[in-house]
Amino acid sequence: MGRNNDTFTLIIDQHKEVWNKFRRGLRREQQQLFDEMWRAPKIHLAAGAFIAREVPLETIFMAMLLDQYTRIKQLEARLRMEEVRS
Repeated sequence: MGRNNDTFTLIIDQHKEVWNKFRRGLRREQQQLFDEMWRAPKIHLAAGAFIAREVPLETIFMAMLLDQYTRIKQLEARLRMEEVRS
């Protein structure tokens, strides 16, 4: 029988657990931001499962980067709109 692969959700949770010691070393407000960052890969589950990289942490970090880049672009667009209004 073939080997079952872990779901991408399970892989994300396992990696987050590995990073828990790092999280505990952060200030409380940074811990909340850290937790928020770990929500990003779960938003992109389909893409993460589709690529199935040998090193899944690369996919997790890419999802985090994509989320941050999206937020930056949204903020830039909002700033441009406010500049046009003023």
